[in-house]
Amino acid sequence: MNDSERRKALANFLRTRRERLSPQAVGLPPGIRRRTRGLRREEVAQLANIGTSWYTLMEQGRDVHPSEQVLESLAQALRLTSAERQHLFLLALQYVPAQPTGLEEQINPIMQQAILSLDPHPAYVMGRRWDLLTWNKAADYLFKLSATPPPYSRNMLWWFFNRKELRQHDDWEEVARSIIAQFRADSGRYPGDPWFAELIADLQRISEEFRQWWPQHDVSDTLDGYKEIRHSLLGNLNFEHLRLQVPGNPDLKVMIYTASPQTVARLASALHLSGESSLAQR
Repeated sequence: MNDSERRKALANFLRTRRERLSPQAVGLPPGIRRRTRGLRREEVAQLANIGTSWYTLMEQGRDVHPSEQVLESLAQALRLTSAERQHLFLLALQYVPAQPTGLEEQINPIMQQAILSLDPHPAYVMGRRWDLLTWNKAADYLFKLSATPPPYSRNMLWWFFNRKELRQHDDWEEVARSIIAQFRADSGRYPGDPWFAELIADLQRISEEFRQWWPQHDVSDTLDGYKEIRHSLLGNLNFEHLRLQVPGNPDLKVMIYTASPQTVARLASALHLSGESSLAQR
């Protein structure tokens, strides 16, 4: 669409989002003689802490240029979902910034069930800070995710550098450097977030290797492909590793280890599963 069509689409989107909200839904009194369906423009402006005239210009499709901060305020005032927020930014700015760091990360029940159903193929979901949001039985059995020590008991970077048994693997240094480079690439999307600085400081305190490698500023993408994991009870396990991002929330990372038939059999037996998953039979 051209610029005029984009502004018109933005105006229509804002109007329809405003009209679907009642004053009671956003904590405002209903008032009397309300002729406007949903919220009034001045009420949206009040909730977003912006000028009514500025908001009116946006709903009229005028050539205005709202900042990310203004759009974020509007997204919260209009109670937009993650997908609606993304649509708002695409229409207004033609790009989508990262989600605000202060929002609590959640996954929906459908994704939760999808991760559980992948057993005996290990799978888990990480958030923007590499915190674990959910995992299945196979992932917990293989990686002992629920046994990560505090103070970052659900963080995968903290998990990796606190597991002494992992250092026995011949490729530990290669994997560790790769993980640091991936984490730096991800954390770079949130400059100034004090949580990242706190985690990095604590990792430098407990790990000589992390203290040495982090200042090298290596950056890389996730390396999908073949993974071989040596397990103390099950022996060598073979996987194809894949990292996926959720379209509606790119901060979520879905990690899937698709097991070979032999590995599926061993994991299914260890987990006492009655049968192989559909993935194993393809």
